[in-house]
Amino acid sequence: MKPDALCGLLAEPERLSAFAAVVLGATTPSEVASMASLPARDAVQALRRLEQGGLVSTIEGKLVAEVSVFKDAVREYAAPPDEPLDPDQARAAVLRAFIRDGRLLQFPVAHGKLRIVLEHIVACFEPGVRYPERAVDAILRAWHPDYAALRRYLIDEDLMARESGVYWRTGGPVDV
Repeated sequence: MKPDALCGLLAEPERLSAFAAVVLGATTPSEVASMASLPARDAVQALRRLEQGGLVSTIEGKLVAEVSVFKDAVREYAAPPDEPLDPDQARAAVLRAFIRDGRLLQFPVAHGKLRIVLEHIVACFEPGVRYPERAVDAILRAWHPDYAALRRYLIDEDLMARESGVYWRTGGPVDV
C-alpha cells in the first residue's frame, strides 16, 4: 500500500480514533465505539473503511490492527538513498550525520568532524573570487541560522580570509 493511501485512511478523525482503539486492544465494534468515544454508527463505518483499506481485519471474530502495513509501505516506497556528499566513505558519513537537505543541523563538537563539515561548506565559494560580507552571509544563512558563527569557524580554520569587509576562500579542496 502506498504511504499516501495509508495517510488518507487515517486522515479522518473517526477512522484514526477507531484504528487507535483497535491498536490499544478493542476487539469488537462496541469496544471501539466506547474507547474512541464515537457513536456506534460512526465506529462501524470507520471500521468498515479501515477493513477495506487493509488496516484492520477480523480474525476469529475479533478485530486486529494490521500494523505491519506501515513497515511494508516504508520498505516498498522508501526514497532511494541520497548521493553521498563526498566520495570518501568516512567523510560522507560525517556529512550525512550533520547535513540534511542542504542544511547544517548542528556544529560538530569534535574538531576533525567540524573540519570536514567546514571544508564541505567552503566549497560554495569560488577560489580567487572576493565576496562582500553580505554575499558571504547570504550563502552561509542558507546553511545555518547562525551564519556569523559559521563565518567565524571558516576564518578560524583558515578556509576563508577577510579584510575590510571583503572575504575570499583560502583553503579546502578544489575541483580541477
